[in-house]
Parts: sequence; structure tokens; C-alpha cells
Amino acid sequence: MFSVSKFDLIVKRGIVIDGSGSPPFRADVGIVGDSIRSIGDLSGSFAERVIDASDLIVAPGFIDIHNHSDISVFELPTADNYVLQGVTTIVVGNCGSSPAPLTDINRHEYVSMLRSTRPDVAVTWSSFSEYLAALESLRPSINIAALVGNGTIRAAVLGYEDVRPSDRDIEVMRELVREAMEAGAFGISSGLRYVPSMFADKKEIVELAKVVAKYGGIYATHMRNQSLGLLDSIVESIEVGLDSGVSVQISHLKASGRASWGKTSKALALISDYASRGYDVSADAYPYEAYSMGLLALLPPEYRSGSREEVLKKLRNSDVVEKLRTEFATEIHWEDVQIARSPSNPRLEGMRITRVAQELGVDPVEAVVKLLIDDNLATRIVGFTMNPEEVDEVISHPLVAIGSDGSITKFGVGKPHPRSYGTFPRVIARYVREKKTLSLPEAVRKMTSLPARKLGVWDRGLIRPGLKADIVVFDYYTIEDTATYTDPHRYPRGIKYVIVNGRVIVEDGVIDYKQRAGAVLRKVRY
Repeated sequence: MFSVSKFDLIVKRGIVIDGSGSPPFRADVGIVGDSIRSIGDLSGSFAERVIDASDLIVAPGFIDIHNHSDISVFELPTADNYVLQGVTTIVVGNCGSSPAPLTDINRHEYVSMLRSTRPDVAVTWSSFSEYLAALESLRPSINIAALVGNGTIRAAVLGYEDVRPSDRDIEVMRELVREAMEAGAFGISSGLRYVPSMFADKKEIVELAKVVAKYGGIYATHMRNQSLGLLDSIVESIEVGLDSGVSVQISHLKASGRASWGKTSKALALISDYASRGYDVSADAYPYEAYSMGLLALLPPEYRSGSREEVLKKLRNSDVVEKLRTEFATEIHWEDVQIARSPSNPRLEGMRITRVAQELGVDPVEAVVKLLIDDNLATRIVGFTMNPEEVDEVISHPLVAIGSDGSITKFGVGKPHPRSYGTFPRVIARYVREKKTLSLPEAVRKMTSLPARKLGVWDRGLIRPGLKADIVVFDYYTIEDTATYTDPHRYPRGIKYVIVNGRVIVEDGVIDYKQRAGAVLRKVRY
């Protein structure tokens, strides 16, 4: 007897780029519940809903392997600026900083910091498991995978000072990492430019990474130096993997600063050499020539160690400006640094430091100190330090996944880096359609199966029967980013539909705010 297959949703007659890097093919994709049930000619099947994807690309939802929405997702769980890029999964907890674990040692400082940047977010958790539960209670529109930060782990045991851990301290830190991995963390991250992550030596990181390796997790590292010390930092990162057995992910790979230009090829060759010998080392990057971070990170370590109150006390010292003038004499080109966020001086957002100094009637160093004090250290910047040709080289490398290094952002607030609005469409528009340095299947692979396999998210990142129905449907000829450094709050074009766990959350480029279909993903230990 003839039977008709029934689906909840069919994406019909699309050009499927399945995420593996294989050539495209035309097919229907049938979805039941939150999973893909069938791929092929489904013209004789019934569906509650049909999306006509004729002449559109059907790909796995994009996975942002390097994201900083750990807290901002609490303010905007619909993740507008990411779902409108076609992103269906974000990985948070990067650069050594995660919202948990919190103990009596680091809770006050963390909550104090949060009040100055996200005053509407209540910290209701202490353990990593409790943080993941808080994420679940949001019912986000996007899937979230979390790393635990070594900086947070260190602060939970040793605070924010430059101190050496005892053997007992190391064991307590290892136990906190173990608890996070048991809760479902996908690995550990380091932010070796930032306090207090930067105070950890390689031996300390290796001891924590050994715990992660037992769970099959990754070590994602913002390295100690991304400029003149780039190659040494890559060697240190790889050695952590060799000594611990952990999988290494080098975060937002770049050669930052004119003096370091030319090192990118050697950096990529070093990564490729170890990968070719069977070591699990890879990287991610964003397709822009500028970075973004807190202004405080530009200061020498001795000025930013300690609690927020202690750092502010140092900055208010009468001779600090003169000392910093000497420190910064040759290192920083202030015309390359732009204010992205200044809660106390929003009129300065979008201005370069040189212009800010003119507006305030002071020199650039004094302007930096004044901003940090006025903003309670919350000032954020965008810095233009990368060689565009080297950015292209990194983005095009087969071992480099795409990560935005951005965050969920309230529309119109501040002048954030445009990567938070345009990273994924930009890769297709710039590197596939315009420059032709990547094929479309390869670009999609770098945004889907490559990060999924790195993380060990085995049920996403490909269009295959049995896998979760995270799908983006876009127009290859019109997809593009529209956000700029001076006008960053602009959504991309060309994203037609976004499906998360089988539910359509973006239709004809418009978000359906009722469809909160995201999940908090947890690492599965095999």
C-alpha cells in the first residue's frame, strides 16, 4: 500500500551546500521536530509547511566558534544581530573569561564589574552548572555552547593579583575545571593578555588542560602576544597541547601592529606543520582589519592588576600620566584607536583617540586615563592594526574557522565593532563572490562543520538525515554585510530564512520573536 511521508517542514528545491566542503546539489530537505529526516526529491510528501528555496542556498546554520555573549544574551536572548547573520550556535566563555565559577574570592569583583557594564543583569549563579541553568531559563533563540575561562578559575582561587599558585591551589583549580566539564563545558579558554589570566604560566595552564583533555574538550587561547611575540606565543599554545593532550584552538589569529606584519605566513606554516603531523591544532579568525577590546588592556600589566578599586586608585595617582607617557612613547599610534563604548562620554564614541584628546583639551595619554576613570574602566575600543592582505591569508587557510569575536548587541547602543553584525555574510560576499579566494562550499565548511567537529558537536554543522535542523537559507547574489566602523548597527542583506532546531526564527529577513528555539548545548563525553 502506498504511503505518503509526512514532515513538519520541507525546505524545497534549494541548492544544498551541506557543510562538508562537497559540491552543491539541488534537493528538498524534510524536517520532523527538531531534526532533519530526509534529503532528496520529496515532491510526493506532505508537510505542515513548505519553504520555497528555489535559486537559494540551503546550508547548515553558521556556528560562531568565538563569541562573547556570555552576559549580553541575558539582555537580548533573541540574539537579533546574530540570527540575522544566519548564526544558529555561538560559543561563549572565550579569552579566559566566563561568568562562572564564582566563589567568595571573586564574586564581589565580578558583580562589581557587571554592574558598571550590564546593570540590569542579576547574577543568580555560583557554579558553572548553575550558570548553564540560568542560560536555559532564558529560552534563547540561538544555541549556546560554553567554555570555562582560566582567568575566572584563577580569580575564584587566587583573586586578581599576580601570585604563584601552590600545589594545593592548582588542585582546587583543577577541581573547578572538572566541575565545569561535568556540567557540560566544551573546554577551557585563556586570555593571556588580560588580568588575571595573564598571570598563569604554561605549567599552570597545562595542569588545567589535562583535566579538559580527559573529557575530550578544547583549549581555546587568546595568546600572550599577537604582535612581535606572535610565533613564540603560537609555540607556547601548541606546547600546552603537547604536554596535556588537549585539542588546541588559537583564537582570532592575527599579526597585530605594523612591526609584526609579515609574520602571518610563518604563523600559519607553524600551525599547519603540527597539524600535518597529527596534532590537533587549529585557529579561528574574523574578516576585518581591526580588533576590539577594553581600553584598559592597552595599559602595562602593573597598572591593571588587582581589583577594580585598586586599579582606579592607581590611575588617580598624580604621576600616572607622566609614567604612561614614557611607557607609550613608541608603542601605540593613537590615531589607530577608536572609542567603541564610553558610558560617561557617549558623544566621543566613534572618535579616534587623537580627536578625543582634542575634544577634551588634553594629550592622548591623559585622555585615555580620564576615560578609564570616568567610565569606571568600562571603556571599549576598536584598534586598526592588521594588514588587510594578511587578514585575507588567514581567512582563506583551511585550518582556520570563522569566529566573530563579537557579542549580542542592543541596536543603536555605542559604536561596536561591525563584526557583531556582519562577520558571516561578509565572508561569503568578500571572499567567495568578490575576491574568489574561497569556494562557496569551503566558506560554508569553515562556518559549519569545521567548528562543529573541533568542538565535538556531532549533531550539527552538516545537512544530514538524523542531525539537528539548524539551517540558513540565503541568496548568494545579494548576501552581504552592511555594518561599518562608523555605522555599525546595520543588519546584513540576503539572509532569507533561519531555522533553529526545526523552527523558523527568521522569515524573509524578519525575526519571529515568538520562536525561541535555541538550546544550551552540553559536551558529551565518549
